[in-house]
Amino acid sequence: MPELPEVETTVCGLTPVLADARLTLVDPRRPDLRHPFPADLRQRMTGATVTSLGRRAKYGLIDTDRGDTMVFHLGMSGRWRIDPGEPQTHDHLLLETAAGRRLALNDPRRFGFVDLWSTADLAHYPPFLTMGPEPLGPDFTADYLAKALEGRAAPIKAMLLDQRIVAGLGNIYVCEALHMAGITPGRAGGQISKARLARLVESIRAVLEAAILAGGSSLRDYVRPDGELGYFSKEWRVYGREGEHCECGAIVRRRTDSGRSTFWCATCQRG
Repeated sequence: MPELPEVETTVCGLTPVLADARLTLVDPRRPDLRHPFPADLRQRMTGATVTSLGRRAKYGLIDTDRGDTMVFHLGMSGRWRIDPGEPQTHDHLLLETAAGRRLALNDPRRFGFVDLWSTADLAHYPPFLTMGPEPLGPDFTADYLAKALEGRAAPIKAMLLDQRIVAGLGNIYVCEALHMAGITPGRAGGQISKARLARLVESIRAVLEAAILAGGSSLRDYVRPDGELGYFSKEWRVYGREGEHCECGAIVRRRTDSGRSTFWCATCQRG
């Protein structure tokens, strides 16, 4: 599933094409993805000018001069294609601009979705109401994390994947950040010292920033909007490396927690 770095990379790739562009075609090519397309999507977006693009957690945001924001989620296999030529089978939403640029939202498994919401009321968009702070934002600090985890017996990995605690983190980057911070994934969140939490916050930021710089991690269907692969998978410390040697020389382990694979090094991650 595309995680925060992949969505950030996607938004950065769309910005040169869509920023300040007037949309001359907005064409849903089927009635739904995971959810139905908004019934008035074509009417509200055709002729609108894109004023800015952004991201909240794993959601992409396209703002227009009509006070609407088109919210998109890439689901398990979604990606945008820039100037794609002839539409493919799984190109489920087509956009065209007055400058002649074309975009196609391609989603073979159709677990993604597109929605419309008032830009001025975006903070009240239902999925955003209970979200924690952005991990790259100023509110995500060791003090905040210590308070959020106080008294919690659940494993730190599960806590970091809880969008109510921190928004946008996914399995890949949580495994990587915990390894960088030297914290075992099963450690109770409320038992981690503030000094270690400060190190964890720094590790989360470092991993996400490196992933964005590398264009994200290409897994299964994900590629960047320009068709290039994301290369952060070549920098993985533990994720996807079961049975291989960690940088310390020990063997990377894997277990399954709530249907997700957890990768870690028992030598590096003792805390």
